[in-house]
Amino acid sequence: MGKVAAGRAADLSFVIDRLTRRDRSAPAWKHWQMIDPRRIGAAGHSLGGNAAASVMATDRRVRAGANLDGSFFDPVPATGLGGRPFLMLGTKAQHSPGSADTTWPRDWRRLNGWKRWLTVADAGHFTFIDLPVLGAQAGITDPAAPLPGKRSGEITTAYAGAFFDQHLNGEHQPLLDGPSPANPEVTFQNP
Repeated sequence: MGKVAAGRAADLSFVIDRLTRRDRSAPAWKHWQMIDPRRIGAAGHSLGGNAAASVMATDRRVRAGANLDGSFFDPVPATGLGGRPFLMLGTKAQHSPGSADTTWPRDWRRLNGWKRWLTVADAGHFTFIDLPVLGAQAGITDPAAPLPGKRSGEITTAYAGAFFDQHLNGEHQPLLDGPSPANPEVTFQNP
C-alpha cells in the first residue's frame, strides 16, 4: 500500500507539472493561467490522504496537505514535510490516540509545521466523501456510522475549507483554533 501511495504522489506531481507548464505554444490546459503555483494544496481520502502527505514529502510546490481518514502506509519522512502545514481529519473510532491505526501517532510526531489532528464522533470511513451526503438524499444510512450525511458534508467542508483558506489564502480561520460548540462531534487531538 505504501508503494501505491507513493505512486499516486508521483501522479500528483506529474499533473502539477502539466498544469503549471508555462509553454504558451503548447499549454497542457487552456485555463493554465488560473493556477497560482504558489498556492497548491493536496487533499485526499483514505489512500489519497496518504498520497497527499507523500507528494508533500517529494514536491515542495505542494504548500499544504490534508489526510481524510487514511492510514500512512507510506510514512511521513522522519525529517518532516519542510515545515508545511498538514491536517489529519478522521473517525474517532479508528484515528483517536490509542486506536488501532498506529500510523497516525507515528506520523503526527514527524509533522514539523502547523498541524491539526481532528477526529469526528459517529463517523465512518466514508464520512469524508460524498457517499453519505448522496446516500442520505436517497434515504440510505449506514448504521455503523450514525453521523447524518448532511452533517458529514458540513463538517468535512468546514474543516478542510478552513484549513486551505488559512494556509493557501492567508485568511485566519478561528474554526481551527480549538473546539467549537457548533461542532461538538469534532475533537482536537494533541497526543
